[in-house]
Amino acid sequence: MGFETSDDAGVFKINDSVALIQTLDFLTPVTDSPYEFGQIAAANSLSDVYAMGGKPLTAMNIVCFPSEDLDENILSETLQGGIDKINEAGATLVGGHSVDDKEFKYGLSVTGLVHPEKFLVNKGAEKGDALILTKPVGTGILATAVKAGLADEKSTREMVETMSMLNRYAAEIMVDFRISACTDVTGFGLAGHLLEMAKGSKKNIVLFTEKVPVISSAKEFALMGMVPAGAYKNKKFCAPGVSVNPEIDKILLDLMFDPQTSGGLILSMRPGDASSCIDIMKDKGIRAEIIGEVRDNDHCGTLTII
Repeated sequence: MGFETSDDAGVFKINDSVALIQTLDFLTPVTDSPYEFGQIAAANSLSDVYAMGGKPLTAMNIVCFPSEDLDENILSETLQGGIDKINEAGATLVGGHSVDDKEFKYGLSVTGLVHPEKFLVNKGAEKGDALILTKPVGTGILATAVKAGLADEKSTREMVETMSMLNRYAAEIMVDFRISACTDVTGFGLAGHLLEMAKGSKKNIVLFTEKVPVISSAKEFALMGMVPAGAYKNKKFCAPGVSVNPEIDKILLDLMFDPQTSGGLILSMRPGDASSCIDIMKDKGIRAEIIGEVRDNDHCGTLTII
């Protein structure tokens, strides 16, 4: 599995029982706390391994740091946040690389393990499947509100907790079920990643906006105009493959395209399995919901938002 499929990570077969998952990602700061930034960036980087059905094995730091403009303690706290999240994932930090840069960036290059016949991809969703989302959306809008100095402590805390939560816990539950397709939600927003799944699977996917979990204050800040430019770019880019019910609340529609940092997993599976999976996830404190379904091939590779 390489970059030609636009999947979450590359997969390289070592032998009949072991394959490597390889991915990397890095971010600019999304919170004022260096430690929290490190946790969020690491969780975001590790997520692609979980989206492919694997387990993280090793990680390497990627650092761009303006050494003349920022105190080195900021870098130390960021790296500590990262390694704590790597340890939580059960992986091992084995090194990394840093460069002097005008803009602070941090992330990880991650290697994971998976059985070569059991890795998951973002295509293959089957007619009749239910779609599960394992985290609420709205982090892009909240991050914009934080940068504008409008977000209160409660809203900021909910944003940070959502972004820093590992997808490990949802992934450990999903492996007990038959998953036909899987991806995680990041910069293209929920709708953008669902459209990718629809195109890859050559199916029509229907998204039920009222079923999508949303961070509590995200709607309020969206009403105040705190929708990031990326949401509008996502909407414009996806427009040719998306049909929208004109009666949908415009703010709710913006949330469907809101670019996420370290978002949840999207799982496609049979409806009965999805109900059982949701029950287990909720018992474990995961805010998962069934947010859509896969329909027939009449509109191959399209997304319908209702």
